[in-house]
Amino acid sequence: MAHMTNPLATPDQIFHRNSLDSLPVELRDAIFLSTQCLTQAAGILLQFPQSVTAQANVLLARFWLIEPMMSHEFSDVSAATLYLTAKISPCPCTPRDLSNVYAYLLSPSSTFLSSPSNHPPKNIPRDYYQSETAYHAFHSRVLSLEHLILCSLSFDTTVSLPHPLAITYLQSMDFLHFPKEKITRRAVEYLNSALLSPQMLYLTTQPNGLAVAAIYNAAKDVGAKMPECEWWEVFDVDREDLGFLVVGMRSLEGWVESMRGDGVLGRRKGGGMITRKEVRAILGSDRPKEKEEDPELAMARRMDEKMKEIEGSAA
Repeated sequence: MAHMTNPLATPDQIFHRNSLDSLPVELRDAIFLSTQCLTQAAGILLQFPQSVTAQANVLLARFWLIEPMMSHEFSDVSAATLYLTAKISPCPCTPRDLSNVYAYLLSPSSTFLSSPSNHPPKNIPRDYYQSETAYHAFHSRVLSLEHLILCSLSFDTTVSLPHPLAITYLQSMDFLHFPKEKITRRAVEYLNSALLSPQMLYLTTQPNGLAVAAIYNAAKDVGAKMPECEWWEVFDVDREDLGFLVVGMRSLEGWVESMRGDGVLGRRKGGGMITRKEVRAILGSDRPKEKEEDPELAMARRMDEKMKEIEGSAA
């Protein structure tokens, strides 16, 4: 059963995560959401199976439990994690393909995280053209981060996803006597969305719990009739854990909308991936400005200091 479980984050890691970089909670969540979405977008453009991209999302979340977010550029961490995950999968990608995809997603021509109300940007190939110098610099950063990620995770890159378990559980319940394509798709959608959760559900819950919660939510959404007994206990999930996961998954859509509406991502002037430079600017603007000293008071203070200095030297 070892291949069906994951190493979970300890309470100390979750508690001390906030003290790694001293970022405000809302800003940290915005960085996490943006980077995970960037990883998903890159996986789609690289035509990776969702299993590979989802594993990269989990490894990225594990890495940020140990390393401060502001230590490296967020897009570089995303690229390095995806590159590492693909390398040990049946579908590796070349560094050039990875570089081209991230150059496009980070360019003004990309629609990544752009506001739905804005007009789509014009596709200008010059925006995401990469010179040899830029490519080699990107490749060097990715390789350096790949080594750091492996060392931080003690070379444990094993990730067990709940998606196969969810399908197996549905099969055992005859898909709740509902069209299997519809209820299965909805359950998988919940599992994919949970990768973006700031509660880090994949780091605090084993795959069987995530699978059961996704099935429960999917059945509620499509109107499938669930067994009247406490069927989740058959899959080794407690009622309290199930309730927490159900609420966490169902609240994610509203949270993302609020982040892109009145939250950090919505208050940004433009779309695209958030950067460390932008975060530093936000932190700088949030700091209270020092009150300017009155010129006359400043002059009097300097004169007093000068007089004390003269008196001290005379004595």
